[in-house]
Amino acid sequence: MPLFRALVLLASALLAGCGFQLRGAAPVPAAVQPLSVTCADSVPNALCDGVRSQLRDGGVELEAPGNRAHRLFLGSFRERRRASAITLDAATAEYDLRQDVTLQLTAPDDVPLIASADIEASEIYRYDDTNVLAKQREEEAIRTSLYQRLAQQVIFRLAPMTEDRVRAIRRQQATGEPSRDDQTP
Repeated sequence: MPLFRALVLLASALLAGCGFQLRGAAPVPAAVQPLSVTCADSVPNALCDGVRSQLRDGGVELEAPGNRAHRLFLGSFRERRRASAITLDAATAEYDLRQDVTLQLTAPDDVPLIASADIEASEIYRYDDTNVLAKQREEEAIRTSLYQRLAQQVIFRLAPMTEDRVRAIRRQQATGEPSRDDQTP
């Protein structure tokens, strides 16, 4: 029994040491809080609400737009659906559903922290033209899943914005020199 306990402790230490983390929302650093979230008209409400919900769940302090907060803007949402496989009778067998959105993060004093970043999510699904209603419901469920994936990716893009990173970006803006993070070795 002590050997089993020792193996469990060793496995825990190894996993902790290698940086293993359970999946979930990445923590958003205090350097970009409080945060206001604004979405362009083209961005579906489900995506915008998903981002806000994940931020709230992660303990991020959300503010109304216009307050002295960092501003996260989601814009240029696009959704594309294309046939990715065709049957022998030239009917669509699979579709590829893709969504992308652009995000920008700006400091309260209008310094761009993330000038513009495109985020994309996609899913391929089978299509059976004999069961159209079920396939429409499945496609709607896939859309919702893609919104959640995009929202997660937005949160992951905010995670590296530590105090040091924000300071480096501000220094770069002030001097026009590239930050150490932007230089190649």
